[in-house]
Amino acid sequence: MRMHADWLTQADERILEFLSERGNFPPSAIRDRLADVGEDLTYSTNHLGMRCRALADRGLLENVGGGTYSITDVGERYLDGEFDAGTLDGE
Repeated sequence: MRMHADWLTQADERILEFLSERGNFPPSAIRDRLADVGEDLTYSTNHLGMRCRALADRGLLENVGGGTYSITDVGERYLDGEFDAGTLDGE
């Protein structure tokens, strides 16, 4: 079971899951592919970019250049329920 934190959003969960399953992508490509999955997964590129930066600031994602993000080992551990994201409070 994942150890959720108050600062994590539904979009954060979807971003982490998407990058874990599909590899490295920029927010615009994440938006396009999530929207293809379902209407309830429609987010703006601006919102996803903001959330990717927040996740990168906390070490769950890494900007690998050109605005493309990759999930980190910490991000994978969070998804596997092995890391408490609540320990990453603060902007």
